[in-house]
Amino acid sequence: MTGPTPPRVPAPPSAGGPVTGDPVHPPPAAVTHARSAAPVPAVSGGPARPRVLVLRALGLGDLLAGVPALRALRRAYPGHEVVLATPAELAPVAAATGAVDRVLPAAGPGRTVPRTLDWTGPPPDVAVDLHGNGPPSHRLLADLRPLRLMAFAHPQTPEIVGPPWYADEHERDRWCRLLTAYGIDADPTDLLLPRPGTPSPAPGAIVLHPGAGAPSRCWPVERYATVADALRARGRRVVVTGGADEGDLVARLVKLAGLPDTDVFAGGLPHDRLSALVAGARAVVSGDTGIAHLAVAHAVPSVTLFGPVPPSRWGPPDHPRHRVLWHPGPDGDPHGHETDPALLRIGTDDVLDALDALDALDALSEAP
Repeated sequence: MTGPTPPRVPAPPSAGGPVTGDPVHPPPAAVTHARSAAPVPAVSGGPARPRVLVLRALGLGDLLAGVPALRALRRAYPGHEVVLATPAELAPVAAATGAVDRVLPAAGPGRTVPRTLDWTGPPPDVAVDLHGNGPPSHRLLADLRPLRLMAFAHPQTPEIVGPPWYADEHERDRWCRLLTAYGIDADPTDLLLPRPGTPSPAPGAIVLHPGAGAPSRCWPVERYATVADALRARGRRVVVTGGADEGDLVARLVKLAGLPDTDVFAGGLPHDRLSALVAGARAVVSGDTGIAHLAVAHAVPSVTLFGPVPPSRWGPPDHPRHRVLWHPGPDGDPHGHETDPALLRIGTDDVLDALDALDALDALSEAP
């Protein structure tokens, strides 16, 4: 599902050693990327453990797509404290990865780069931009005067020497390639999370999630209702989930499908409960949004409806348990206010056929 792997870019030699003395010091003339993953000594007078600061202040799906890179950093810097700058509500997800020691709450409006980071103490020993490719995220980290800064190259930040950015690259592969350019081995398939300790509130149900980060990525709620009706006619339990700001969308689906209150999980479930619901599901049906990545993280069958962004950039790993529905065409606006035409070309029968294929896969695996 991903495109051709872009060429690896050799890393240039790293710059200078640690900055010592007063933590308020002039910025280096150029911040370059490291050739190897050798731990950087702590700043004089700083904490007992050196620190790695990783910026990925985005959403649930973004964090889960970044898990392979985070785990690569954890392995490369076993003696460092790994601090992840991300929204506070994602702290339980970060903890579940096993790669993060502490979350530094950070978020910008509308998925933009945070204006500031509440960083205290000496500069980070290593800072890693897993947020984006623009100067705002580069400079947010550079302003903290890290000893080493890992980031993609950009013409507006020529002082940062890094590998090139490829717009069509899959998100998981992109961040692993960034670290590889710095001599850090990273495996883009290292995605699974441990099974949650909380029992599922609806074991064996098919989870429908009609919402997404923007209306352009939302399949029509009427079609979700048609799928729910068909599944319930087959004797399947269908439950609906929704984020904190998706109450109206969930309410419309529930009304159209006539679902009981016991099958509605709206309002933005806490991570442990949402994770348990997904991990115990028969399958998850959604657009290109966080819950699809959570299904991948728990190795749960999924049907993901793509548009306006193709699965080659955000799709699940190529595995029979993950079905991708996508009608190729020109890219649309992932932050648009109307359902993307590519999504509208996906019919209810397409979704039901994909679920049937998952049933057939189950039957095949259970055959003697």
